[in-house]
Amino acid sequence: MPILSIFKSTVLLLVLLFSSCKGQEKESKLTTVSVETDSISKISVAANRTEEYLPLLKNKVIGVVANQTSVVFKENGHTHLVDSLISLKVGVKKVFAPEHGFRGKADAGELVKDGLDTKTGLPIISLYGKNKKPSKEQLEGLDLVIFDIQDVGVRFYTYIATLQLVMEACAESNIPIVVLDRPNPNGHYIDGPTMKKEHTGFLGMTTIPLVYGMTIGEYARMINAEGWLKGDTTVALTVVPLKNYKHHSEYHVPIRPSPNLPNDVSINLYPSLGLFEGTNVNAGRGTEFQFQRYGASFLDSVQYDFSYVPKPNFGSKHPKEQGKTSFGRDLSQSERMESVSLQWLLDAYQNTLDRSKFFITASFTKHAGTPELQKQIEEGQSESEIKASWKQDLDAFKKIRQKYLIYD
Repeated sequence: MPILSIFKSTVLLLVLLFSSCKGQEKESKLTTVSVETDSISKISVAANRTEEYLPLLKNKVIGVVANQTSVVFKENGHTHLVDSLISLKVGVKKVFAPEHGFRGKADAGELVKDGLDTKTGLPIISLYGKNKKPSKEQLEGLDLVIFDIQDVGVRFYTYIATLQLVMEACAESNIPIVVLDRPNPNGHYIDGPTMKKEHTGFLGMTTIPLVYGMTIGEYARMINAEGWLKGDTTVALTVVPLKNYKHHSEYHVPIRPSPNLPNDVSINLYPSLGLFEGTNVNAGRGTEFQFQRYGASFLDSVQYDFSYVPKPNFGSKHPKEQGKTSFGRDLSQSERMESVSLQWLLDAYQNTLDRSKFFITASFTKHAGTPELQKQIEEGQSESEIKASWKQDLDAFKKIRQKYLIYD
């Protein structure tokens, strides 16, 4: 039962459920899921809404895609979803771990190995090691897969790529998937360059903007119905929705979703500062202010009154500009962002002593989703000129997005 349930009234939410799989002609079916609302406006994550999903798990062999954010919140703390399911006698048999691992301690890009969870003894299958997509053998024997991971709503944040590959694998093996929805802390706007199809990959598998303004459950519905799974198949999908959530809601993420997103400020700045990942500029890795500052030894020291020295630390064993005095800007006191900002990227480029050192072209294209942004910056275009070039794609995406929204 939900912890905060007081005065319950039932409303109906349409959630995409069963559709044909593996080579069959696409056929969408809708089912209604009862959503309880109460007089308290506090957001309740789907993992807390056990009465909505436990009936789906009864007498089933379950696989869970989870990390450190996959928790059921309680009055004085939280319990991991896997531990909660086991205590409720649900037949969990396997855990699948995304980038950063089941406990969320691995560096960005660091391969994660298979293993055993020391607490439960369950096998942990890495989806960021030998393979990023579950194999048929790894899914063998499962009746259903649960996906529950806190996303941050940015295209190159890899949890949505993992979601898509898990959905694809489940479709191929005719296994239903249940997505337990969580709020998107960057769900209050849509902005940024749109991924071009020829540049899709694990940092962006679909043609969506950098910031797409959807929860992970809404995005799962879009993946399924837009034909984005391999072979144009669909999976039997159930999204268990949030309570009391709207896209403009300000949501505090209580557990860092990855090692280098330590707080709300870093998560909010991540869409803008994350573009530095495709450059040689440090974006706070190797400090306690990840994605809240930027700097490099090759930026003009005369232009900046702020500097820092990146050093190896939790989540960043080999940060860019390690051991070097990096000149740049401190953004840790920034107000909540309502759009992607290019001002800091443009500032750093304009104040680079040797511009040949700035871009890592292949990586920047993957992060931006298009080579056009690097070209525009090198040509000296202004932020307003660059943003104007995004408008047509953003308008087209917003029309598609509208079809899959669950929340206002």
